[in-house]
Amino acid sequence: MKATGIVRRIDDLGRVVIPKEIRRTMRIREGDPLEIYTDRDGEVIFKKYSPMGELSDFAVQLCDTMGKTTGHIVAICDRDTIIATNVGARRDLLEKRITGGVETIIEGRNTYQKGERDAKIPVAEGDNNYFVSVASPILAEGDVSGCVMFLSKDEHDTMGDAECKILQTVSGFLGKQMEN
Repeated sequence: MKATGIVRRIDDLGRVVIPKEIRRTMRIREGDPLEIYTDRDGEVIFKKYSPMGELSDFAVQLCDTMGKTTGHIVAICDRDTIIATNVGARRDLLEKRITGGVETIIEGRNTYQKGERDAKIPVAEGDNNYFVSVASPILAEGDVSGCVMFLSKDEHDTMGDAECKILQTVSGFLGKQMEN
């Protein structure tokens, strides 16, 4: 664990303010759920909660199946990191942070389809090998939880309406699973 040197007091209602710098670097937004852990040494640990994390085993199987069926690289992310991908890209992308471009797609709440003239959007920070071709945000109970994506290694690749429909179906299905 890394010490920040920042000290905060707990108010009379038991609240503590997480400093803006930490919220920014950890991508903690207003309304984000946090898990609270304690350990034997008396430490209290806040961890960003990802409802998508509960579906990670299922998401990996889904990515593998979609990859075999379509021949495309598939990735599923929560609002911060890639939680699943099919076999070919797993070592390169799994658990890496998503880029600001993917965040923008997720926050836009609409299916994204790269056009021939659109700028390339790398999927993971620090990786310029995989680009978003098609992406569909996952919505559960009106909240954005993540995204399902078809990726390409060629920044000029474009995909069609069939791929868009597949991802819309899968993202809708994952959203319903999270609601249950």
